[in-house]
Amino acid sequence: MAKLSSDELIDAFKDLTLIELSDFVKKFEEVFEVTAAAPVAVAAAGGPAAPVEEVEEKDSFDVVLEAAGEKKIQVIKEVRALTSLGLGEAKAVVDGAPGVVLEGVNKETADKAKAQLEEAGATVTLK
Repeated sequence: MAKLSSDELIDAFKDLTLIELSDFVKKFEEVFEVTAAAPVAVAAAGGPAAPVEEVEEKDSFDVVLEAAGEKKIQVIKEVRALTSLGLGEAKAVVDGAPGVVLEGVNKETADKAKAQLEEAGATVTLK
């Protein structure tokens, strides 16, 4: 097998989709028993680097209503359905945007709520 130059490898990677590239990185990590984590900067004095803290995947999300959009009534209905609030409380949440609709929910629930609110015309972020 011919040895590829760095430029040839980069050109080959440019042709891959993100999913294919992600699969390649996983396979590379398995074969060479390494991780593709960002390197830790060494202190200016040349001392040892601080221990790397593992970034935990977030498992608790807040669904934040940024703006109600033009279909305010639909958004109020969705807020009521998601939170079991009464009409007055749901309207207050929508009128008070930006504000938290759901707090400390799992990823699946947060994504579902975001999709429902966006479908109703709201602008939503997950934090």
